[in-house]
Amino acid sequence: MDIRQLFFKYRSYTPIPILLLIIYHSGPTPPYILNQYIKIMDSAYAPFYIDNKMIGLALIALGEFIRISAVRYAGGATRTRNVGAPFLCTSGPYSVTRNPLYCGNLIIYIGTVFFAGGVWMWHILPLVAIFFIFQYYHIISLEEETLKIKFKDQYKLYFENVPQLFPRFSPWKGGNQTKPKNLTSTIKTEKRTLQNIFLIAFIIMFKKQIIFIGGFILWQSVGRLYNLGFLPEFLALFVQNHILK
Repeated sequence: MDIRQLFFKYRSYTPIPILLLIIYHSGPTPPYILNQYIKIMDSAYAPFYIDNKMIGLALIALGEFIRISAVRYAGGATRTRNVGAPFLCTSGPYSVTRNPLYCGNLIIYIGTVFFAGGVWMWHILPLVAIFFIFQYYHIISLEEETLKIKFKDQYKLYFENVPQLFPRFSPWKGGNQTKPKNLTSTIKTEKRTLQNIFLIAFIIMFKKQIIFIGGFILWQSVGRLYNLGFLPEFLALFVQNHILK
């Protein structure tokens, strides 16, 4: 199978290992370089330090704003399992970049790295950027190949005037003018993405508490299974001494 097809088909699942890596290495304190050197000075006030979480939240909010703006014009067709689109959307964010959703996603994932922080943040950041740029490069290649066949000259004109990812300075006026959907229906369409963002943020913020509760439940379960005779003694000791230690 074409690697582009694989990336497209499993695009909702390929971020999972990356997100697990980010969560695993997340830390409660901002990285030293941000905490010590990035600050806004004002003569009337004490120095205001910008930590990694503030940067992360700003990037996540920006990325999701781009996504919501794009979904307002493209609608639920963006979540299709088939390559292609029912119509060529060239309005709103699609008038400045051909792939605003992928642009928003990339910003959200980079923002998640900043929000998670930790000592490995600066090592994970380029890894995340390279991975998603690589993935989206192949997905976009596949989608554009399909759109060129389906929309022909209409897509060729759009392709020639609107950049692939990085936005142009002014909206392109040569395409169709799609009316945006209302915000309520857009939020419903975007519900799954918003839920995932809040879930990941919650896990990062309360990682220690989640690990403690999970460890306690596992410890209790191991004890009960051992007492009931369902778990060998050596395995119970291994879990208690090496996994829950």
